[in-house]
Amino acid sequence: MDTPTTGPPPSRSSGGRIAAIVASGVLGLFAFGLFATGAAALWGDSKKDEHGYISTGSERYATSTRALTSENLDLDLDGVDKLIGSDSFGEVRLDVASRDGKPVFVGIAPTREVAQYLRGSAHAVVTDVDYSPFHADYSERRGERELAPPASKRFWDVSAHGAGAQTLTWDVQDGDWSVVVMNADGSPGVDAGVKAGAELSFLDEAGWVLLGTGLLALAGAGALLYAGARPRRYSGHGAPAPVPTTA
Repeated sequence: MDTPTTGPPPSRSSGGRIAAIVASGVLGLFAFGLFATGAAALWGDSKKDEHGYISTGSERYATSTRALTSENLDLDLDGVDKLIGSDSFGEVRLDVASRDGKPVFVGIAPTREVAQYLRGSAHAVVTDVDYSPFHADYSERRGERELAPPASKRFWDVSAHGAGAQTLTWDVQDGDWSVVVMNADGSPGVDAGVKAGAELSFLDEAGWVLLGTGLLALAGAGALLYAGARPRRYSGHGAPAPVPTTA
């Protein structure tokens, strides 16, 4: 006698479960990155001084030539500064003090203008800086041309000069820029202590936004992991037709 019996429910396709678990792992890594970046932003915000700047210590930069200049600082804000204002990207502060008593000059200007001003003169380009411990590498350019006092030039975006310590602040702007430190009279033999700081007003807000987004991403990763790993319950709906068996 043939007795109809119900066969086992069809096995759930493992493809969807594997995809959910893989997506969970990827989203979890993304969440970890957001947490790490957010924590770094909040840590940086906590290191601000009383004026709101994150600063280095005063470090010695010296050359026997007529000028010290940074490499090209290529700041590409992609037009965002025109929409929300360049001041939203923070300020840079430079504190410069001569170590040999000479009046000092510090300025920031478009790189092409700086290159034209220094062309043919002996000067040094700071190519690399390490802070633990401090060490600066220079690339010296030879030349015999004397330089007019830098403060007499009109291409500087911001500058400061004189006896004693000098301070300048600069709103970050799109473009190619160079920092220059010289003796105020343009003479060779520059020896100065330089302290650099940055005021980044968005660090606090960015840190909390990143942490919040990371929490949402982590919750999404957990949901995907649960969906991929939980056992499937068979409800009986859509069961296969009875399979005849012989008694």
